[in-house]
Amino acid sequence: MDWVDRVLSVRRYSRNGERAPHKPLLLLYALGRFQREGARPIEFSALENDLNELLREFGPPRKTSAGYPFHHLTNDDLLWEVRTADGGSSPGPDLGPLRALHARGRLHPRLVAALDADSALLPRLVRALLDADFAPSMHADICQMVGLDLEDAELPSGMPGRRDPAFRLEVLEAYEYCCAFCGYDGWLNGVAVGLDAAHVRWRTYGGPDQLGNGICLCALHHRLFDRGVVGLSEERAITVSRKYVGRAATSRSLVLDLAGRAAREPQRGLEPVGPQYIGWHARQVFRGPARAA
Repeated sequence: MDWVDRVLSVRRYSRNGERAPHKPLLLLYALGRFQREGARPIEFSALENDLNELLREFGPPRKTSAGYPFHHLTNDDLLWEVRTADGGSSPGPDLGPLRALHARGRLHPRLVAALDADSALLPRLVRALLDADFAPSMHADICQMVGLDLEDAELPSGMPGRRDPAFRLEVLEAYEYCCAFCGYDGWLNGVAVGLDAAHVRWRTYGGPDQLGNGICLCALHHRLFDRGVVGLSEERAITVSRKYVGRAATSRSLVLDLAGRAAREPQRGLEPVGPQYIGWHARQVFRGPARAA
């Protein structure tokens, strides 16, 4: 059995590119617990707050519930089991019954046996889930929050997460190696450092490796862009989430003062960020509403 294919085939809600990483986040959380504590069942009340925090931090900017993935992941064969204290099956996604009946979830015994038999399987599964559902700049933060110590693991060819290597160079050249938000343009020994070619619509959700879906950002603003702290308006002005709080002078100068400022455009004659990609980011990533300029 190919466990990587199995976790990547988990059924997700999908409509018009909407993000629904609820089940992958639960699997990553469970794999983190397995790495630290073994295959003990996890009572819903013990993981509810943790999973809600993961969904708030890394899920889409809409209200959701930890009960949804806790129950519905049982519909994907051989990955997750839920039993109540009296031995019954999952009572459904509603929070009241899950708490009252002391529902407990665990990785499926066959998956546990495979993890025990192959120490390299866990990092392969983690990498597959991360690359299939999240922007690369978020991977380290997710691993830290779920308590995963991720070893190096190569992705098989053709797996989501591999992008056209020419994309980075095309985007950085178009923006003349300069962050489109803050103007940072650092070099070391003739090589640009701290600059990324950011996808506006993530590749994992259908975003192409094309200049119109890319923007040059420094490492800081790339991470903030992928976390929904900053974004773009239809006019390609920088938006800053009203939910972001920064009290230091550096937070104001590097983030808050960007609100309403026009993002740097690519060289004349080259394609700017397309409105369809800006719209996806605004709906699926940006933590609105935006601050007033």
